Amino acid sequence: MRERMREAAARFVKVAPHEGEHRVAMRVAVSVAVPLLVLVSIGRLDLSVYASFGAFASLYGRLDGHRDRILMQLAAGGVQVAAMVLGTALSVIDAPDALRVIAVAALAAGVTLLAHAYRWHPPGALFAVFAAGACATLPATWLTLAEGAVVGAGGAGFAVAVTVLIAVVRRRLTVPAAPVPRGRSAVAAEMALTVGAGSLLAGIAGLALVGTHWYWAMVAAVAALGGASTTARVVRGAQRLIGTGVGILLAAALLMLPLPPLAVLAVAIVLQVCAELFVGRNYGLAMVFITPLALLMIELAVPVDPGPLLRDRLVDTLLGVVVGTAVAVVSATVRRRRAQP
Repeated sequence: MRERMREAAARFVKVAPHEGEHRVAMRVAVSVAVPLLVLVSIGRLDLSVYASFGAFASLYGRLDGHRDRILMQLAAGGVQVAAMVLGTALSVIDAPDALRVIAVAALAAGVTLLAHAYRWHPPGALFAVFAAGACATLPATWLTLAEGAVVGAGGAGFAVAVTVLIAVVRRRLTVPAAPVPRGRSAVAAEMALTVGAGSLLAGIAGLALVGTHWYWAMVAAVAALGGASTTARVVRGAQRLIGTGVGILLAAALLMLPLPPLAVLAVAIVLQVCAELFVGRNYGLAMVFITPLALLMIELAVPVDPGPLLRDRLVDTLLGVVVGTAVAVVSATVRRRRAQP
């Protein structure tokens, strides 16, 4: 037990070596900034959240060759658009909150299965859950659904285009793609079930105890369940909780400033770059920047009172981390008992 605690403490504070994250950060910054600037120029910042979710395709395949990265980003971008359409459709039909939670949890399980089978990096369903959950809570009409789908697809397409352009410039697009290894079906199914159950329980807890922003609890649970081992999951959950706490303080300071839209976009892009510089090195540090970035995205789309927004983010994150960690421990216990003769 002491050995595990020391290992967890070491992982919590460890900052991995710098391995070219600045190149990824710059690519992601361009992929996110251009669609948002286009929306500013046409006066449609209300669609900014859809552009951002689509642009998340640029986050995938950072460790892969250019051709494999492009294929992964195309697939991930398609999933992001589908997640946005699902969430927005639930909002348009005014589905009961319980149904929205169940639908997003089912999506979490399905995308986890897909991501594990095709070795997506970053792994898991976190971005899809974020997109579907956020869109499910935003006011929407059928026109919003159509516009959001177009803008989201445009954001994803631009992100892939940036990757293709870089590959062409470097003349590496023709490098043959390595065969995509498929994960073991039993392991993938178990992960999908665990993530689905954890996100469902977290969503129910968030809906019952917080209300509007229940999806943040689901995102936190999915993040906590994203580690490769029980220790990694516990550490990841703790890093998300502490990093979110510090990030909320930064977000509070930013939301108090009377920043014009262009300044808000500039700050969001800087936060995105900082997040990418640390997300692969220390998840807790990355959350310090991811938290205000997520809150600014929501504030751009639907301006609200910052106080309840910050409070909900902290409480939902706590609920999600607690539920996700508990599910991770129970899942590990069940696996050990099954392995015993």
